[in-house]
Amino acid sequence: MRVSVFGLGYVGAVSCACLAKDGFHVTGVDVSADKVGLMNRGQPPIVEDAIGELIAQAIAARRLRATTDATAAVEGSEVSLVCVGTPSAPNGSLSLDAVVRVSEQIGAAIRRKADHHDVVIRSTVLPGTVRDVVIPALEQASGRPVGQGFSVYFNPEFLREGSSVHDYYNPPFTLIGTRDGHAPRVATLYKDVTTELTYVSIETAEMVKYVSNTFHALKIAFANEVGGVCRSLGVDSHEVMDVVCRDTKLNISPRYLRPGFAFGGSCLPKDVRALLYRGRQSDVSLPLLQAVLESNRVQVERGIATVLGLKRRKMAMLGLSFKAGTDDLRESPLVSLAEALIGKGIDLRIYDEHVAIARLVGANRAYIQHEIPHISSLLVSTLEEAVAHADVLVIGNDGASFRRAAEMCRPGQTVVDLVRMGEFKGLPGVEYIGINW
Repeated sequence: MRVSVFGLGYVGAVSCACLAKDGFHVTGVDVSADKVGLMNRGQPPIVEDAIGELIAQAIAARRLRATTDATAAVEGSEVSLVCVGTPSAPNGSLSLDAVVRVSEQIGAAIRRKADHHDVVIRSTVLPGTVRDVVIPALEQASGRPVGQGFSVYFNPEFLREGSSVHDYYNPPFTLIGTRDGHAPRVATLYKDVTTELTYVSIETAEMVKYVSNTFHALKIAFANEVGGVCRSLGVDSHEVMDVVCRDTKLNISPRYLRPGFAFGGSCLPKDVRALLYRGRQSDVSLPLLQAVLESNRVQVERGIATVLGLKRRKMAMLGLSFKAGTDDLRESPLVSLAEALIGKGIDLRIYDEHVAIARLVGANRAYIQHEIPHISSLLVSTLEEAVAHADVLVIGNDGASFRRAAEMCRPGQTVVDLVRMGEFKGLPGVEYIGINW
């Protein structure tokens, strides 16, 4: 089967690589000529574990190619996956511009096709979006009603940046939202996935994605609040939460229930805001979810206050992306921390092996060039340089390479640990400070 994938960000690139690995002939589509060029050269447009090898193998086997020509991609495929971004607008609503544009492009190409085409939305959108936005755009552009010449499905992804290839094949569930309870061609895409297919309505599938992401955001903020109270009482917050997490019968995931720093990235902040916006539109009060964002802001402020309270001038941060193993800077709390330190005149150095300017493309390159160019000048190329510079060393995320920094620390340094990396506690002559323990 031939598949076209619209959008070569994290979800799209991983979908392209895994589908090609599974034997499908895949065409990736993106407006960015840089991303298209990288993929056609067998290079990943994102930083992600295992993705480079899969893309290189797929390109070499001629099962994967990329293009900026949306019409040709649709005409040369039977199924189109829409994986474009849905960023937050200033009021918290979602920007659906890319989803609408791609839907119109796909619809225009369907108008010229004789064969039936399946359109699968993987972008994260609020309930009712497929029904009220996507389907009308496809119908108007194609000149056909849904069900005649094309079908539409919603197939949310549950991929964590940093482990998305593993998660693609081992999701918590594979969810397909349909209009009639059937999706034979879409189901075929997941022949090598370990979980059973679950069929629900399109609106239910749209909402499950939001409930899942909102619950993850809630769990992180809850654990951090627990950590703050425990620390003030002299109680080990991790020991407390380790016991709490033994109850796995009621959908409690230990991964998100360890006190640490604020959450960030492209999903959780955006999706909580969007759900709050929808609640306001419907006059539904959501005070707990509103408190999640406020709590997360407090966590960032606590981190800033902790570091600045040390009143040392020479500092270094290990990590800038919101999560280890990724180059994603979107809404990273570590960017906010760096901004605050710079604003207070701190002599700062930053080391993050994945945030290398020359390797960034698309949204991340534009972000660092236009939003935080003053931070890019503080990036250093080696872990040794960062540690040697610092009187205060801030461990921002749990990148595996950062553990080596414990061997480089010297007496008189202070380590502020935002992720509880145990190697730094108890070092001779080194003051250790945990953010929530």
